Amino acid sequence: MRNDINRRWVLNARPQGALQPDTFKWEEGPMPTVCDGEFLVRNLWLSFDPAQRGWINDVPSYVPPVQIGEPMRALAVAQVIESRAPGFQPGDLVSGAFGWQEYAVSSGEGIMVPRKLVPGADPQVELSVLGGTGMTAYFGMESIGKPAAGETVVVSGAAGATGSIAGQVARLMGAANVIGIAGGPDKCRWLTQEAKFDAAIDYKNEDVGARLDALAPNGVDVYFDNVGGEILDLCLARVAFKGRIVLCGGISSGYGVDRGAGPANYFQLVIKSARMEGFIVLNYLDRFAEAAARMREWIDAGQLVWRVDVASGLENAPRTLAGLFAGANFGKQLLKLADPQ
Repeated sequence: MRNDINRRWVLNARPQGALQPDTFKWEEGPMPTVCDGEFLVRNLWLSFDPAQRGWINDVPSYVPPVQIGEPMRALAVAQVIESRAPGFQPGDLVSGAFGWQEYAVSSGEGIMVPRKLVPGADPQVELSVLGGTGMTAYFGMESIGKPAAGETVVVSGAAGATGSIAGQVARLMGAANVIGIAGGPDKCRWLTQEAKFDAAIDYKNEDVGARLDALAPNGVDVYFDNVGGEILDLCLARVAFKGRIVLCGGISSGYGVDRGAGPANYFQLVIKSARMEGFIVLNYLDRFAEAAARMREWIDAGQLVWRVDVASGLENAPRTLAGLFAGANFGKQLLKLADPQ
């Protein structure tokens, strides 16, 4: 049900390191108005990703930085409640970058173009395994990692939204030995028992280098990196001949402006004739439908599993984002705002 107030979190200050209590500011204001060619949505679910921390840095990037006073950017699943735009009707569920607010107006354009969902779509699925994180995992592995039969694949941040899917995609593409690196026995147990990784390394309680030596004695053919830092260096030191390093994320850096020193073992890329390549999922927008179709086949066959971690209430958005950098989430982090009407 529509009301006359729009509650939202806006960017208040740019932190130099970790998120601070004054990074975001709570505001309550009038409902946005709808002009010709626009539609109004009510947000139902918000997606949380480490990249959001990078979006508030005032530096050039693949998307413009969130400006001071603007609602914090976030992908969401929302319901159209008023429309003066062709192709969007009240009641439609749509996915788009609608931000940390209860209501938003869209022209149907932008860097992250809103997408109308099929009737009956599950918002949790659309924001996780078939959303940006699932697409990131798929294209990073399929187009850059390119695991082959008999190869060893290592994934860091493996119990997270992207890493958990990336490892499974590698297995489904023929990798013989898929190893996940995650924090804590529960996450490692889920990786091997539910996601069918061949092995898992608990970086909080195990010697990662020693475990890699034991589990990948012939080296690492593909390393899908979500964390950077020390673990990237350990995998670089063990890269196999013609190996591929897929740079997806670097959560160990905190995504502040100062990312710290680069990897020390990069010269292994020369010694092993290996390759290290970064990417962003927006490079593959024209192939999303293709990837989603293939992922749905795996899901329907029971070959691909995923996990979501659900928080509730718009008031909890800042602490939910901060929790990603403390390893508090288990799977894709979502926040529920409301049920569809």
